[in-house]
Amino acid sequence: MDPTTTPEEMELPIDMGSGTSSFLHCYETLIPDLLIVIIALVGMAGNGVVIHLQGCWMRRNTISVYILNLAASDFLLLCCYFIGSLLVLCLGRTYIYNPAIYANIAIIPYITGLSILSAISIERCLCVLWPIWYRSHRPRYTSAVVCTLFWTLSLFLGILDWYHSDFLDEVSGKSVGWKNVDFIIIAWLTFLFLTLSMSSLALAVKVLHRGSQRKPLTRLYLTILVTVLVFLICGLPFGIYWFLLFWLPVPAHHFLCHPYSVPIVLSCINSCANPIIYFLIGSFRQQHKTLKLALQRALQDSS
Repeated sequence: MDPTTTPEEMELPIDMGSGTSSFLHCYETLIPDLLIVIIALVGMAGNGVVIHLQGCWMRRNTISVYILNLAASDFLLLCCYFIGSLLVLCLGRTYIYNPAIYANIAIIPYITGLSILSAISIERCLCVLWPIWYRSHRPRYTSAVVCTLFWTLSLFLGILDWYHSDFLDEVSGKSVGWKNVDFIIIAWLTFLFLTLSMSSLALAVKVLHRGSQRKPLTRLYLTILVTVLVFLICGLPFGIYWFLLFWLPVPAHHFLCHPYSVPIVLSCINSCANPIIYFLIGSFRQQHKTLKLALQRALQDSS
């Protein structure tokens, strides 16, 4: 099917809660899926380069461990989107058992990425506000331990959500177990968002105050602030989408509708943008630099 053809109307069954079914007229277009495939390919390549450089060629430090795990979460998230959209483009939506299942899987790397980004912002905020206390009290392997805990927690929540969901059978309404798990996920995402917002705001204020005192802005803080800003614009809508699925009586079949693909496209852009941010900031005013040197410079706590 040509993704640029006129959208065709499709009928999707909806459980109205009274034992009867009606149909939702949803206009299908494959343009969002085509965008997702293209963006995901670029993003997987970029994050793959970051993972390769951080994992094999660069010396590990406090921030590099976080960046490595953030790139891994972005890579896995893009893989989920890519596979789901590629199946839709190749087979059509009617042949996919339930495309919403990919959102159920994608929540694992999404939670991990947001958790790691919040940890980066909190650590940098503590380093700026209380540098002496931070350097003397921070354990050596904090980054690795925190990332391991975040991956474990995200995987645990994802498995629980999968187990209590109806995706493997049929969409017949949300079970009590699914609602409880989704409530925990929403509460954790809300906590992470508030933590990320407050710590990033404090970091931005402190950095701007240093700028007013003619102290140079380091590339590391610029990288963090730009990454957080891009997430708030492009990555946050997916979390809001998940929130609306929990609190509003929106059937999972609505996932097929083209307006609901917008948060997925934006989330792809967010995961794709992070490597670009690193390399642009690292290579700014530095011509003919390799990707390794650009990444090193972007993560340096110096101007």
